[in-house]
Amino acid sequence: MNEEDLGTHLARLGLTRHQAEVYEALLAGGPCSRGELAGRLGRDVRAEELDGRLAELRRLGLITAAGPDGGEHTPVEPSLALDHLAHTRTAELHRAHQAAVNAYRGYRRTVSPQATEDLLEVVTGPAVAERIRQIEETAESEVLRFDSPPYHTDGTANPLEERNLERGVAYRVVYSRSAVENTAYYEINIRPCIAAGEHARVLPTVPVKLTVFDGRLAIVSMSFVEAEVNDSLLLVHPSSLLSALTGLFETSWRTALPMHRGSNAPPGLGPVHRRILELLATGVTDDTIAELLGVSRRTLSRHLEQIGARAGSRTRFQLALQAARNGWL
Repeated sequence: MNEEDLGTHLARLGLTRHQAEVYEALLAGGPCSRGELAGRLGRDVRAEELDGRLAELRRLGLITAAGPDGGEHTPVEPSLALDHLAHTRTAELHRAHQAAVNAYRGYRRTVSPQATEDLLEVVTGPAVAERIRQIEETAESEVLRFDSPPYHTDGTANPLEERNLERGVAYRVVYSRSAVENTAYYEINIRPCIAAGEHARVLPTVPVKLTVFDGRLAIVSMSFVEAEVNDSLLLVHPSSLLSALTGLFETSWRTALPMHRGSNAPPGLGPVHRRILELLATGVTDDTIAELLGVSRRTLSRHLEQIGARAGSRTRFQLALQAARNGWL
């Protein structure tokens, strides 16, 4: 952190701009009297105003009186004081958060009084994509997802997930086969996310379009048929329904096939052979694998023969069996 940023950070902890200026001036020039400090600040400051700022900094534990007559002011080691400020600000933010939630609940009761107002919320039309982005940006620990078309983002890349993965948010995603068979979506969305650390598996179909954020909120989106007549999504807040949706994901996750290599994949395999192993687990056709790799069916068959020879298998079934047994997938 550079010195120019300190005032901004201190303001976030609760200091006023003027208090931060006084503290920075003492840090920059060392202990001094009130008169010297006024000179450092570079403008006319009334004595009572400066005394007030100094008194508040002493109360917060950031400075202390020094010198024979206590007329000098000097910074002190700030850890304890700043920890106290941070805890105070955290408590204030929590109260503000609760106040905003309570105000919104009051609004919902006024606009749509119903028993499920705190459990379910419907988002429609143009607000859908923006709401999804807002929720995903706040993910803290883990995101669970059933991924299948259609997509509110039109099936484009997902840099937000990649950023979340980089900052430590875990992603477990079960893809439908139709998602993997979409070659454009596979290249610009699925592959980069797996490379960034996403744990991916695949099923022939997924039971519902679902994303669960940190076990505290779920998004249920419309299927292809539903989206044609009703472009909307359902937000599910903590409830037995949210628990059921999370349980549905965990059950599907256990039965789905992995889409990335295991730790025991043969080190001698080239990049193309490794990608073929990944795609074999998805259950897509040879035509789709060839299209995803950008090779002909004949070239793909040759690669499969080479991998099979490496595994000691003669058929695709034997190859899949060997890959599973050896922990290649």
